[in-house]
Amino acid sequence: MKTKIFFLSVLFIALAAGCKTKNTEQQAAADLSASVPVMITAKVYIKPGFEEEFIKAAQWIIENTHMEEGCLEYTLYQDPYNKTNFFFFERYTNQAAIDIHFAAPYFKEFGDKISGWTSQPAEIKILDIAGER
Repeated sequence: MKTKIFFLSVLFIALAAGCKTKNTEQQAAADLSASVPVMITAKVYIKPGFEEEFIKAAQWIIENTHMEEGCLEYTLYQDPYNKTNFFFFERYTNQAAIDIHFAAPYFKEFGDKISGWTSQPAEIKILDIAGER
Protein backbone atom coordinates (compact mmCIF):
# COMPACT_ATOMS: atom_id res chain seq x y z
CA MET A 1 0.00 0.00 0.00
CA LYS A 2 2.84 2.41 0.89
CA THR A 3 4.47 1.64 -2.45
CA LYS A 4 1.24 2.50 -4.33
CA ILE A 5 0.85 5.76 -2.39
CA PHE A 6 4.48 6.65 -3.04
CA PHE A 7 4.11 5.86 -6.75
CA LEU A 8 0.91 7.88 -7.03
CA SER A 9 2.53 10.81 -5.20
CA VAL A 10 5.50 10.79 -7.58
CA LEU A 11 3.15 10.54 -10.57
CA PHE A 12 1.04 13.45 -9.28
CA ILE A 13 4.13 15.62 -8.74
CA ALA A 14 5.43 14.77 -12.21
CA LEU A 15 2.09 15.64 -13.79
CA ALA A 16 1.86 18.90 -11.87
CA ALA A 17 5.39 19.87 -12.93
CA GLY A 18 4.57 18.98 -16.53
CA CYS A 19 1.52 21.23 -16.47
CA LYS A 20 3.53 24.09 -15.03
CA THR A 21 6.21 23.65 -17.71
CA LYS A 22 3.59 23.54 -20.42
CA ASN A 23 1.94 26.72 -19.14
CA THR A 24 5.34 28.43 -18.96
CA GLU A 25 6.13 27.35 -22.52
CA GLN A 26 2.73 28.55 -23.71
CA GLN A 27 3.32 31.89 -21.97
CA ALA A 28 6.75 32.24 -23.61
CA ALA A 29 5.23 31.53 -27.03
CA ALA A 30 2.51 34.10 -26.36
CA ASP A 31 5.16 36.65 -25.34
CA LEU A 32 7.05 36.09 -28.58
CA SER A 33 3.92 36.54 -30.66
CA ALA A 34 2.73 39.58 -28.71
CA SER A 35 2.20 42.39 -31.15
CA VAL A 36 2.62 45.47 -28.97
CA PRO A 37 4.91 47.68 -31.05
CA VAL A 38 7.98 48.99 -29.25
CA MET A 39 10.04 52.10 -29.91
CA ILE A 40 13.65 52.83 -29.03
CA THR A 41 15.12 56.30 -28.88
CA ALA A 42 18.87 56.67 -28.51
CA LYS A 43 20.76 59.94 -28.27
CA VAL A 44 24.43 59.47 -29.10
CA TYR A 45 27.13 62.04 -28.37
CA ILE A 46 30.10 61.93 -30.75
CA LYS A 47 33.46 63.63 -30.29
CA PRO A 48 34.12 66.49 -32.72
CA GLY A 49 35.85 65.27 -35.86
CA PHE A 50 34.24 61.79 -35.83
CA GLU A 51 30.82 62.78 -37.23
CA GLU A 52 31.38 61.45 -40.78
CA GLU A 53 32.87 58.17 -39.55
CA PHE A 54 29.93 57.75 -37.18
CA ILE A 55 27.40 58.40 -39.98
CA LYS A 56 29.07 55.77 -42.19
CA ALA A 57 29.05 53.22 -39.35
CA ALA A 58 25.43 54.07 -38.54
CA GLN A 59 24.41 53.58 -42.19
CA TRP A 60 25.91 50.10 -42.03
CA ILE A 61 23.95 49.07 -38.92
CA ILE A 62 20.78 50.67 -40.30
CA GLU A 63 21.05 48.63 -43.51
CA ASN A 64 21.55 45.42 -41.51
CA THR A 65 18.75 46.21 -39.07
CA HIS A 66 16.27 46.97 -41.87
CA MET A 67 16.67 43.33 -42.93
CA GLU A 68 15.50 42.07 -39.52
CA GLU A 69 12.00 40.64 -39.67
CA GLY A 70 10.63 42.67 -36.74
CA CYS A 71 12.15 46.03 -37.68
CA LEU A 72 9.54 48.61 -38.70
CA GLU A 73 11.81 51.66 -38.76
CA TYR A 74 15.42 52.54 -37.98
CA THR A 75 16.40 56.12 -38.74
CA LEU A 76 19.31 58.34 -37.76
CA TYR A 77 18.92 62.08 -37.22
CA GLN A 78 21.61 64.69 -36.64
CA ASP A 79 21.05 67.73 -34.44
CA PRO A 80 21.26 70.75 -36.80
CA TYR A 81 22.47 72.99 -33.95
CA ASN A 82 25.06 70.64 -32.48
CA LYS A 83 26.41 68.40 -35.26
CA THR A 84 28.04 66.02 -32.76
CA ASN A 85 24.68 64.92 -31.36
CA PHE A 86 22.77 62.14 -33.12
CA PHE A 87 19.39 60.60 -32.49
CA PHE A 88 18.30 57.08 -33.48
CA PHE A 89 14.58 56.47 -33.79
CA GLU A 90 13.67 52.78 -34.01
CA ARG A 91 10.37 50.91 -34.09
CA TYR A 92 9.90 47.15 -33.78
CA THR A 93 6.91 44.83 -33.93
CA ASN A 94 7.44 43.69 -30.31
CA GLN A 95 9.99 43.13 -27.55
CA ALA A 96 11.08 39.82 -29.10
CA ALA A 97 12.18 41.72 -32.22
CA ILE A 98 14.28 44.05 -30.05
CA ASP A 99 15.85 41.06 -28.32
CA ILE A 100 16.81 39.65 -31.72
CA HIS A 101 18.26 43.03 -32.72
CA PHE A 102 20.34 43.32 -29.54
CA ALA A 103 21.65 39.76 -30.07
CA ALA A 104 22.74 40.39 -33.68
CA PRO A 105 26.53 40.24 -34.15
CA TYR A 106 26.57 43.53 -36.07
CA PHE A 107 24.93 45.29 -33.10
CA LYS A 108 27.89 44.43 -30.87
CA GLU A 109 30.34 45.21 -33.67
CA PHE A 110 28.76 48.65 -34.11
CA GLY A 111 29.06 49.36 -30.39
CA ASP A 112 32.70 48.30 -30.38
CA LYS A 113 33.42 50.41 -33.47
CA ILE A 114 31.97 53.66 -32.13
CA SER A 115 33.11 53.31 -28.51
CA GLY A 116 36.19 55.49 -29.06
CA TRP A 117 34.16 58.13 -30.88
CA THR A 118 31.63 58.88 -28.15
CA SER A 119 32.05 61.79 -25.75
CA GLN A 120 29.59 60.45 -23.16
CA PRO A 121 27.26 57.47 -22.69
CA ALA A 122 24.26 57.22 -24.98
CA GLU A 123 20.81 57.96 -23.59
CA ILE A 124 18.64 54.99 -24.56
CA LYS A 125 14.93 54.60 -23.87
CA ILE A 126 12.69 51.65 -24.76
CA LEU A 127 8.98 52.42 -24.88
CA ASP A 128 5.81 50.48 -25.64
CA ILE A 129 3.66 52.28 -28.18
CA ALA A 130 0.61 52.69 -25.93
CA GLY A 131 -1.87 53.77 -28.58
CA GLU A 132 -1.39 50.56 -30.56
CA ARG A 133 -2.25 47.99 -27.88
